[in-house]
Formats: sequence, structure tokens, C-alpha cells
Amino acid sequence: MDELLAEAQRAIGIDFKDLDLLELSLRHASHSDSRLDSNERLEFLGDAVLGMVTCERIFELFPELLEGEMTKIKSTVVSRKTCADIAERMGLDNLLILGKGMQSQERVPRSLAAAVFESVIAAVYLDQGFKAAKAFLLPLIDPMIEEAEQSGHQQNFKSVLQQHAQQEMGESPAYRVLDEKGPDHAKCFKVAVELAGRLHTACWGQSKKQAEQQAAQHALHELGVIARDEAGRLRLVDDAMSTDK
Repeated sequence: MDELLAEAQRAIGIDFKDLDLLELSLRHASHSDSRLDSNERLEFLGDAVLGMVTCERIFELFPELLEGEMTKIKSTVVSRKTCADIAERMGLDNLLILGKGMQSQERVPRSLAAAVFESVIAAVYLDQGFKAAKAFLLPLIDPMIEEAEQSGHQQNFKSVLQQHAQQEMGESPAYRVLDEKGPDHAKCFKVAVELAGRLHTACWGQSKKQAEQQAAQHALHELGVIARDEAGRLRLVDDAMSTDK
């Protein structure tokens, strides 16, 4: 355990005063007799700290943005996907203290990776204070805040497609499930967007929601609403939507 906690401190970049708190932040409920003795309560607190730091940073960086635009950026930055991405990049998913049943899995579910990132945020906050938690978070979230603001779509392709379809075509897109495979607990879905009599490129996803987002992205690309810039990042095409900044 000492080696694991030492590695966790290196990954986080902070020497903890209370190592028991750090250990609790890494302990999944599958390793505990009681969920109160797991990182779930810390996850709840960490989510709030992440939201506060993110909102404050967006407010500081973009004084010209209105509430709705700031909310979209925040939603992207604090999303489970973003939290999981950061956790995996830091290696926190490999430091989780799991029960034997969970240890047999080839890869830690991304939901657990997202959760441990939030619980670690709470541990930093409780151990070192808000200032330290903010200093820990800013290098991680600043690039994502900038990316979300510049992209214009904040990764919510369904919302962009809905707006474009209603403004330009006077109708809403429909999402067709064309196929599905896998056991009930781990199904994958193949979804395509149908719009204005056209069935766009279908996409597979690990959930209907994920597949729909991917299908919406493909439809937007095929409609010329979004395109990749020189760096390979997706951007709204100029004048493709009247509300584009």
C-alpha cells in the first residue's frame, strides 16, 4: 500500500498530510464492506469543487460570454468523459483499490476513472485547501476550457445538429437504430441520422447516447456544418450557423 500511495502522490503532484484520506479517495466500493468506507462521498464533494473552479475560470477567461455559452463550456469540461480522460492520462485508473471481482477486468470502466478523478480532487481540497485544489486543477482543465470555447460545439453534436436542422430545414433529425450487438449488460448500437429524406453515415457506440452523438457528428460533417482545421480539430464552419461566434 505504501508504494501505491507514493505512486499516487507522484501522479497527483502533491505530498499529502493525511495519507489515509488519499487512500480513501482511491478505494472503490467493491473493496469495502460499506459504501461509506469508499470514495463515493469524496466523489460527490470533488464534483462540486471541480464545478466551482471551472465556473470561476470560465468567468475570468471569457468576460464577453453570456450565461448560456458559459454553461455549455462548463458542461463539456466537467463531463464524465473529460474526467475519465484526465484520470487515464494521469494514470489514476491504474491506482484504484478494487475488489477481487473488479480486478479481473481487463480495463477499468471509464465511469470508475471519472469517479476517482473527482474523489482525488476532494482529497486534495480537504488535505490542502481550496487554493491547492485550484492549483492542481487549472493546468488540467485550462486547455479543455480553451478548446471547448474555440470549437463552438462543445462536443454536443446532437444539439448543434438540432439547431442547424430547425433553422435551415424546418425539421428535426431522427436517430435510427440500425443494429445492435453484444450481451444485455454490454450492448453496442449502430445509429444513423435521418434528415430531409437522407440517411447519413451510421456509427457504432457503446450506448445509444454515444452512438447518436457520433452519428450527429458525421451528419454535421456531411452537411458541411463542421470541418477539421489544420490541427485536426473539429470546428464549426464560418457562417454555417447564424449563431456561430
